[in-house]
Amino acid sequence: MSTVRKPKLLVTELWGLGDLVIAVPFLQAACQRFEVSLLAKPYARDLGAHFFPSATVIAFTAPWTAFRRKYRLLSWPWRDFLRLRSLKKDRFDIGLSARWDPRDHFLLRFLGAKQRIGFPRLNSRIFLTAPLPRPDLNAHRYEYWLVAGRHLGLDLPEREQVGLVDRAPRCLVVVHTGAGQKLRVWPLPRYQNLAGRLRQAGYQVRVICDPDQQAWWRSVAEQDATAPQNVKELLAILDNAGAFVGNDSGPGHLAALTGVPTFTLFGPQLSQSFAPLHPAAQWLDGSPCPYKPCSDYCRFPAPNCLHDLKESAVASAVLNFLAKHIENPRTRS
Repeated sequence: MSTVRKPKLLVTELWGLGDLVIAVPFLQAACQRFEVSLLAKPYARDLGAHFFPSATVIAFTAPWTAFRRKYRLLSWPWRDFLRLRSLKKDRFDIGLSARWDPRDHFLLRFLGAKQRIGFPRLNSRIFLTAPLPRPDLNAHRYEYWLVAGRHLGLDLPEREQVGLVDRAPRCLVVVHTGAGQKLRVWPLPRYQNLAGRLRQAGYQVRVICDPDQQAWWRSVAEQDATAPQNVKELLAILDNAGAFVGNDSGPGHLAALTGVPTFTLFGPQLSQSFAPLHPAAQWLDGSPCPYKPCSDYCRFPAPNCLHDLKESAVASAVLNFLAKHIENPRTRS
């Protein structure tokens, strides 16, 4: 007895870990109806093995996603582009990008997808066969996936439902001090003081960080500070977390997706566009700036919007957040 072939769907999400985590509910729903291939950075392999194992992950680091010197064309990985051409043989029925990015739209055309779905910008409609209406300018990134999902007839959870995972209560507070960009990092000495305040209040705290921060943490006697080397290691740490505190970063989005309540410090980006997907997620926005949101660069020597967040205000807000969502071992009866 022959089986009906699922249509082949190529999805592009070439940016950061947080962006890809936001796409997970779409990818999970798409795998039910399509033979899904995902073009994304290499860490998508670990993420896919955990959340959407039936999808094929094609690792590709697009040079325009670099934060510096992204348009030095002579240094682009042209051999990687040539290898991508082999994807044409897969004859994708549909190609989809949930970004209003002409580079994605050209890539869908370059790879030969028959139907090409996306949000047009700067005349990129010429590369698309099904241009989609763009959500509000400051809409949450997940709204783009909802629009794309509705176009394909997928049943995606609403934003407020994502992150509703049945988890046993845990007491550990994971404090993550890294971010994909330096301008999204609240100063490390302030995180050190915050971790101390939380411990004084009776909470169990584990500090995790980016690799280039680990030496600093150990220099201030935080010997157990660890820098997860990949998504798999990060997921293992988050499995023991009862709450997550950190910058606007991929690990925060991953924590929320696994059901961990998150508290995020926002600076250059807008919380309404990038808040982690969890109904208990909370955050503090940095001070106003006429140039927000900033994607890659800050116009000032330091991101004042984020650095203006005072230790006392952050500590008070985090303690109130933890009191709602995690058991304090000191007060356990």
